[in-house]
Amino acid sequence: MLWALAGALVASAAWGGGVLLTRNDSGSSADLRGYTLKNDLCATADVSAFRAKYPQADNSPTTYTAKGDTLDEMSCNEGLEMSGSSYSDAYLSIQVDLHKKTDPAPEFADTWLGWKQHGTSYDVVPVSGFGDEAYLVTEDTVDSSGSGDRYVTLAVRDGWMTYSMNWSVYATSYDTGAGKTPPSIDDGTDWVKTSTRATLAKLK
Repeated sequence: MLWALAGALVASAAWGGGVLLTRNDSGSSADLRGYTLKNDLCATADVSAFRAKYPQADNSPTTYTAKGDTLDEMSCNEGLEMSGSSYSDAYLSIQVDLHKKTDPAPEFADTWLGWKQHGTSYDVVPVSGFGDEAYLVTEDTVDSSGSGDRYVTLAVRDGWMTYSMNWSVYATSYDTGAGKTPPSIDDGTDWVKTSTRATLAKLK
């Protein structure tokens, strides 16, 4: 379920997928703030903030790049592994869209604040210090039995560039007998914020 929700949130950042945006009828050029399309977002992104907890890099991350007349897209999906793990303990997804004909500003806030209506388990708050506007979406359904999920997404709009990074973890995937416990929402938030700041700088 968590992967489906993460995918839905990341997909909502891909504004080219049928969302009606304000047209650029003024003839002005796109305000991309210096952000450029990269051939491999997984190689470009700075995810070093996660390495203390997840030192094992994904040997086969999924990266995607598409250049279009109106929209350039980049995405990266990879697993995060703790020391000694034979499978992913958490997952990281990044989506970057460069809007070349339409301004995403009018609908950006509603896209992310709307997640408050998806259920009471979601918390959405504005975040300062990232671009023109940013929102942090979190969900923590881990209960006393150790079952549930934790999820953090940071969405950023800087000019006509939109970005989201998602960290998600299945609490039940951890082997608590081996001393593994799922990180907290605060931990995930710190990693996502640090990694986002570093990644945005490398996209220019």
